[in-house]
Amino acid sequence: QLQASGGGLVAAGGSLRLSCAASGRTFSTYAMGWFRRAPGKEREFVASISWSGGSTYYPDSVKGRFTISRDNAKNTVYLQMNSLKPEDTAVYYCAAARSRVGTKTWEYDYWGQGTLVTVSS
Repeated sequence: QLQASGGGLVAAGGSLRLSCAASGRTFSTYAMGWFRRAPGKEREFVASISWSGGSTYYPDSVKGRFTISRDNAKNTVYLQMNSLKPEDTAVYYCAAARSRVGTKTWEYDYWGQGTLVTVSS
């Protein structure tokens, strides 16, 4: 089970940190990812991290502004979001993948319920 939190309302240029707490003893063996869905749009990839934390991936739209990290001792993955823009407004979802770290929704096996991020201009 994945529980995302940390969303809220922030002004453009501000920062937020999302957290995703996982239950279960095998968290450290899963690759983790963050995706988002803006109103009227498809779910899109935001960031992913390998089970060890040694590899991370980002699309160009957030590269340099967002940072994904994980703490396997706490069964938690984080998404630090800086220099937020109104176009970052979306529901953010965390996801877990058994097999490999990926950038596509179909590569993930488990999904959290989402947390809303609203960036005002």
